[in-house]
Order: sequence, then structure tokens, then C-alpha cells
Amino acid sequence: MVKRAGKIVKINSNMVTVQMDDFFIQNEVAYILSGSARLKAEVIRVRGNRAEMQVYESTSGLKVGESVEFSDELLSVELGPGLLGQIFDGLQNPLPALAQQCGFFLKKGVYLEALPDSSWEFAPLVKPGERVLAGSKLGFVQEKIFKHYIMAPFGLKGVLEVTQVSGAGKLSLKDKAAILKDESGKFHNVYLKQRWPVKIPIQAYAEKIKPSQPLVTKIRLVDSLFPVARGGTYCIPGPFGAGKTVLQQLTSRHAQVDIVIIAACGERAGEVVETLKTFPKMTDPRTKASLMDRTIIICNTSSMPVAARESSVYTAVTLAEYYRQMGLHVLLLADSTSRWAQAMREMSGRLEEIPGEEAFPAYLESRIASFYERAGLVCLHDGTFGSVTIGGTVSPAGGNFEEPVTQATLKVVGAFHGLSRERSDARRYPAIDPLISWSKYKGFIDEEHKAVGHGALRRSHEISQMMKVIGEEGTSLNDYIEYLKGELLDFVYLQQNAFDPVDEATSQERQVYVFTAIRRILQAELKLEDKAKALNFFQKLRQLIRTWNSSLWMSAEFTQLENEIIALLDEHNITAGR
Repeated sequence: MVKRAGKIVKINSNMVTVQMDDFFIQNEVAYILSGSARLKAEVIRVRGNRAEMQVYESTSGLKVGESVEFSDELLSVELGPGLLGQIFDGLQNPLPALAQQCGFFLKKGVYLEALPDSSWEFAPLVKPGERVLAGSKLGFVQEKIFKHYIMAPFGLKGVLEVTQVSGAGKLSLKDKAAILKDESGKFHNVYLKQRWPVKIPIQAYAEKIKPSQPLVTKIRLVDSLFPVARGGTYCIPGPFGAGKTVLQQLTSRHAQVDIVIIAACGERAGEVVETLKTFPKMTDPRTKASLMDRTIIICNTSSMPVAARESSVYTAVTLAEYYRQMGLHVLLLADSTSRWAQAMREMSGRLEEIPGEEAFPAYLESRIASFYERAGLVCLHDGTFGSVTIGGTVSPAGGNFEEPVTQATLKVVGAFHGLSRERSDARRYPAIDPLISWSKYKGFIDEEHKAVGHGALRRSHEISQMMKVIGEEGTSLNDYIEYLKGELLDFVYLQQNAFDPVDEATSQERQVYVFTAIRRILQAELKLEDKAKALNFFQKLRQLIRTWNSSLWMSAEFTQLENEIIALLDEHNITAGR
């Protein structure tokens, strides 16, 4: 078959205009032939016999008149065993292998196979004659700590008949695992890997279900006050240096999920390098092995072409959907969607589209919404459940949450964890501001108990602002005690020490137990003679509870410290029951 080919007629940075007498396909992948290099590009707009294409490589050296070959394929990724533990760029090139081949400076137009060419021990789950559907599990291989299921191709329609399946034994990615026959009598070969377009959601499941179960992150501020549902969405907007990256790293390490996928979308190279160096050395608390054994990193820095930022986001969510199809729970952390939005603004400007607010394209909201809509909890054809939870950071200029990207994100996510410059400067980590954050999901802390905590924090903040005007001496004793109660909740419960092996992650059971104890303190009526004694009492209480947080759950030390806390409260005539 003769491939369709065109010629470059215009170059505008990383966007080129191609003219061709044949037809174009929207979002089709094409290759620009520049010398010995083949530069990957994607059709983003068609106008008559011309098409604008975004190029995923540097366009320096390109000339008008150079040839462009069209592939008849949409931008796709390879899905199969060997993805876990890998570090890819936005086009699914394995970066360690790319660096080994090209050295420190990556060459243009070099694309490698995403999956390693190795053999896997295959075990069949079906027999010839059985009926299956797209996405049904045909067999599995062992990948790291998981059973990696080989599934019927997601794009097939109707009921399929298994006509042949490979027996137990070693298979390479190029060996046939099974042959399926569709309702029209056409045969389809099934291999250990398959390809799927990144911009089309995988929908080979029985039903999509509303998320209801909380995703335990072991971060107290998140789980207790602003929970995230398994299969839900949340965003973390915040200014530079407020702790977004560290918060994501802690979440990825301790959250109760099976697979973690990190999409470093347009972040500074220094942050990305830190992530790449840190994760292989991190120990997985669940398996005691390397955290990379259940992690995939999509790495796209700010120095790479802007078009690749978009591909990195879609590549990451497609990989997440793939593992969800196996009945696994996946957490996708996108850092940061603001860089993706900036790339969209840049391409929109080159396309000469009518700009929206702050020059972002008018379709910014719909693009962000379509990305977060790919999260969810699904019931698969075999009755098992899988989920994709998406958490995206937003980097608003100057920490302004009223800017378009933050506002567009808030319209579609289920939880908002707003980071505060004031809290990060005060070293109150995690720097999620409890006064502006919210969540639509139900957590494991009782709603009435949670309302007590929210009320104490709001009241404490109001009194704190009043004290800045009239001073501490102008504040009544009762108001001063209310202020200290809110501060106690913040210091001993909302804040966590990421350097403490115990305090960095708090289990669900312990959170419920400790929050109940602190709630009773917040609701108690304290009898303290003056402000000096009130301050001294709360300082002692704060130190005891922080030490309590660092003790092992239900150990002898934990019980002893709890008794000391109770004794201190009894000594100061707590009228509410313990």
C-alpha cells in the first residue's frame, strides 16, 4: 500500500502546515522526513487540502518543501507486560534506553520500543469454544508482584469466540496468545501486547459506578477533613514552593492503591530529576521492595517541546485505564496540569484561534473536563472492580486561585486541596489550607465529628485575626481558649512530620481513634484561671500529643502517653466525658 505523503508549506515554531492532494485524518500521526531523521507530528486541524500539525520534536533545521509521510494511525501507546518500573517520555520512549543509545543529549527523531523484548511465562484462563467480550481476561503473566492479565483487544465489538489459545509456557510479545472470532466470522490474533489511541478512553467494562469508598492516603488532613474517593478526582493548586511535589510523593508511597503513575508534565528539570532519583530508592511500605516495582513515571520537562506535554498527560491516563481493566486500583498524579494548559495556549495562538480569558483557548474547560472524566470506578465483565483516581496539581501564577486553569479544574473535580503560601512559610506541612479546601466525598470520619473540627479551625482563625488588631490583652479568656483549641488541632493532627517513620503515615484505625480523642478536647469545657495558665496547659498538651503521634500504634509507649494525656486533662477539670 502506497503511503500518503505531503509537503511542508509553512513552519511556525513547533507547528507546521502541510499540503497534500489526498485526505487527512484528524489527530493522525505523521512523520516529517528531515535529512535522516523522522520527526513525529500529529494533525490538529484540517482545512481543505492543508493541515496544521503539532511536532513533538524541535523543529530547528526544518525547511519548507520537505516531505511528510502519514501513518493512517492515531497517536497510540503499547500496552502489555513490562510497563511497571519504567520511565517514559510523553511518546512512551523508555528514557534509560534512549539515554544509553544517544548519550546525555537526546537526538531528534529517535523512537524506541516501549516494552522490553523478553519472554513471559503465560498461563491460559480460557479454553477454545468459550465466549468472551472485549477486555475479557484470556490468560496472565507474572509482572513484578501482580498478575498481568492478557485481555481481548479493547476495540473489538460484540461476543467473541475463542478458537485457539496458547498453552502454559513461555511467550514473547510477538507470539500469539489466542485467536478470537467475531460475530461476522472474522478472526483476530491476540498477542501479549496491544496498541490503543491515547485520546480515546478504554470502555471495555460492564458498568461505571459512582465512587463511594474513601481512598486512604494516610495523610490525616486529607483523610479526615477533605477525603478523596477511590475512583474520584482531586486537585492541588498552590504557589511555587508550597510543597506540591513532596505531598504527591508521600501520597504515592502510602496511598492504598495497587499502581501509581506519575505524569511530570512540563515541570522544571530539577524537580523531575529529584523524582527520578528518589523513587528507585524509596521502600514500598506494603512490599518492602522498591516503590518503582509498582510505579510508572511519564517524564516531560519544561525544556522539551510543548506539544509533548499534551501527549504525556494522555499517555499516563491510558496506561492507568489499562491496569484498571485488570481489576487493579490505580492512582494517577499529574504534575502539573497548568503546564499542559500553557502548551494549549501556545498552540492556540499559533493556530490564530479566538482567545478566551488570559489568552487560554475557549475549549480549555472541555479539555480539562475530558481528562478528569477518565477517572472512575468500574465493574468489569467478570464482576471484579478496578479504579483510576486522578490527582492533578495546578500552579497558578502568584498563587491566584481565580485564574482560568484553577477555576476550570474546580468545576470538574470532587475535592480541592488548596495549598497556602502562609502555611508553607510558617512550616505547617502539609500546607493544605483547611479554611479554603473542600471535598464532595464522604470519608471514614463521622460528618458531625468532622464539623466540630472545621468549626474549631474557623473560630480559631477569626479570633487570631481579631487578636492582630486588638492584641492578646484585649481578648477574653474564653476566646483565647477557643483560639488555642484550634491551634492544638492544627499542630497535633493536621500537621505531620514526613521525616518521622511513624508520623509520616497514619492508618485509618489510628486516625479515627486519635481524632475522637482530640474532638473531645475541642468540645470540653476547660476551667483555667488566666491566659498564662491556659497557654502553659495547651503547650504541655501539644507536646504530649505530638510525642504520642510518633509512638507505634497500640504499643506500651502509646498507651502510657495516652494515660498521661488523660491525667493532664483530668487535672484541669475537663467536664466533658473522655
